Formats: sequence, C-alpha cells, structure tokens
Amino acid sequence: MTKKRADKSQNDVLEQIAQHYATLSPAGKAIAHYLQKNPIAVLSQSTSLIAENVGTSKATVSRFFRQVGFESHQQARASLTTLREQGVPIASDNNEKHHFDSEVQNLAASFDGIAVEELNSIATLLANAGQVTLIGFRNAYPIALHFRQQLKQIRASVRVLPLPGQTLSEDIIDLTDKDVVVLFGFRRRTRQFKFVLENIKHCKTVLITDPTGQGYKHFVDHLLVSHIGSDAPFDSYAAPMSLVATLCNLTYTKLGLTASKRVDVITEIYKQMDELEDSER
Repeated sequence: MTKKRADKSQNDVLEQIAQHYATLSPAGKAIAHYLQKNPIAVLSQSTSLIAENVGTSKATVSRFFRQVGFESHQQARASLTTLREQGVPIASDNNEKHHFDSEVQNLAASFDGIAVEELNSIATLLANAGQVTLIGFRNAYPIALHFRQQLKQIRASVRVLPLPGQTLSEDIIDLTDKDVVVLFGFRRRTRQFKFVLENIKHCKTVLITDPTGQGYKHFVDHLLVSHIGSDAPFDSYAAPMSLVATLCNLTYTKLGLTASKRVDVITEIYKQMDELEDSER
C-alpha cells in the first residue's frame, strides 16, 4: 500500500476511481458515478452526505474510498487539497462572492509583502537597463507579454523570451551584465526553470513568483512574491498583473520626459498608420 501511494496519480481521486472502477461492487460503482459527476463532493460533502445522495450507507462510502486506494475520505479530501496547492485545477464550490474575496486577499497579501523601496529599486533597473528581457513559461508567458507591451511604450529594447517555436540557449548566451532579466515563475514550473536561473546570474535579475518560488531567492537580485491561489479550480493572475502595472508606472516616473516623449511619438505613428479605432466612434 505504501508503494502504491508513492504514485503521483494517487492524489487524483478521479483518476484513482477510473483505475479501480472495474473491481468495484455495484454500490461502489454508484458512488463512483456520483463523484465523477460531482467531484466537488469529495471536498464539500461529508461521508454521510455522500451516502445519503447516493442512497447507500456511510460504511459503504468509507469502504469505497479504501477500495480506490485511500485510507479514508479525509485522506482523499486532503489529497485533492494538496493537488490544488500545487496548481492543479480542482473542482470547487467557489462562488462569485468567494472569488471576489479571494482576489482582494491575494492583492493585499502580495502588496503587503513587498516594500515600496524594493519596487522603486526594480523600476530604476528597468529604466536604466541597456536591454530588458522578460522570460515566462506556460501561464506566465502572457504576463511577460503584457509587461513587454507596457514597457515598450516608454523605453526601447524590451523583448520577451522564449519566442514562439524557439529555444532559449541562443538568446541567453547574448545576455550581458548590462541586461536586466525579469523572470516569471509560478507553480508547476517547467524543468528548465532552474537551468535558466543558473545561466542568467551575470545579469541583474528579478524573479516574480508565487510563494512556492521563494526557494530561488539566492539565485536573483530581487524576488517579488505574488499570490495566485484560491479555492477555485484555477489560479488567478490578477495580483501579478497588478504588480506589473505598478512596476510599469514606477518606471514611467523614473524615465520622466524620455517616457512621455516616446509615448507622444508612438501615438503620432498610430494616427499616421490608422492602427487604432477612432476614440470618437
């Protein structure tokens, strides 16, 4: 049993149900059907309530969880919670009110944990860097892309890596000590994440991560922790996006007239190329 629980899939209750389905009794299969249709029940309902909803006994439900590889319903619930903490989408009863409260909590926790002096130091780096390189994988990539879009309006030489369909090595090798690299790394990071950190140490580096990335602090010059978790199935990136907006605003202030002149030039080119919708429409 111990060896069996070492399997990575063991934490996924639905996967365990699928693996053991053929060996279940008719009553066990009825419970399986109910939980497959209502996976949130593992988290939100007691053993007694599951039994009542399926039309069976509490003892049968307890036996069911043992049959699919768990010591108890409590262990199955804890296993799903562990998966959620790792960033795996898990069904929940999170409603709109809970979502709003969670967003506010994430924003508050993120900014309460970051000193204003730290943000200003990073903004100074972003304003003065010879080149700014933004690196993001998976869910972090669109945040890096948005960061680039904002910074590009107020300063030159801003890029996002990796480029679509490309590898990183040929770009990382060109980085110098005049470069500032902002790396985004949220939970469920790729295996190459640590390799990237090892190979950008000669640059000025900023890591924006969730609490699970704090172990990488000694790899970088600045580490900003942004909270993304909730009881809902998916992580929320409202706090990291707000953090990006804050850094861009501070960088704009640091650049001063240089930034405003660049914005004016870009705005004029927008008009000449007729790229944007007329604001009067």
